[in-house]
Amino acid sequence: MKTQQLWCLLALLAAACPAGADVLDSSAGGFTVKVAVTIHGSPHEVYTHLLRISDWWDSAHTFSGNAKNLRLEAIPSGCFCEEFRDGGGARHMDVVYVEPDKTLVLRGGLGPMQRLAANGSMTIALTVTPEGTKVEVTFAAAGYLAAGMNTLATPVDGLLSQQINRLKNLMEQGSPAPSKK
Repeated sequence: MKTQQLWCLLALLAAACPAGADVLDSSAGGFTVKVAVTIHGSPHEVYTHLLRISDWWDSAHTFSGNAKNLRLEAIPSGCFCEEFRDGGGARHMDVVYVEPDKTLVLRGGLGPMQRLAANGSMTIALTVTPEGTKVEVTFAAAGYLAAGMNTLATPVDGLLSQQINRLKNLMEQGSPAPSKK
């Protein structure tokens, strides 16, 4: 899929996602978005499902078209990677901090950001609440894009909201919900 088409798709998804999401800041040089949802389940259960990324990530948001090709290794220098059927693959982000059942921090460029002069940091924090586990995903990106990095804030916010809602749906309803295409 062409990068421009993918950004258009991300913009459409941003308008359709119900998660508690916010663009915290944005400028020509970067942005920060935060998605927060509460999932009925213990932090250990949420963390375990979170690591099974191929079960809940939307295949429409992979290079290969199949989320079963994704893996997330929860070790320092671990990989959020995608393998391609005929060889090759993509390293979406590197795991830089792991505190099981509490926090994961990843660094890199999600999807089309890999081809830009950009980089991001994503922190996934799990906190116990009376209703279950609050999942907060904060993604901060910086770099150069001729149109300004701020043009990516809303689409990225929508993408992350969709993915975290799929995790929530998988845990609470047994299915990650239909793919958005």
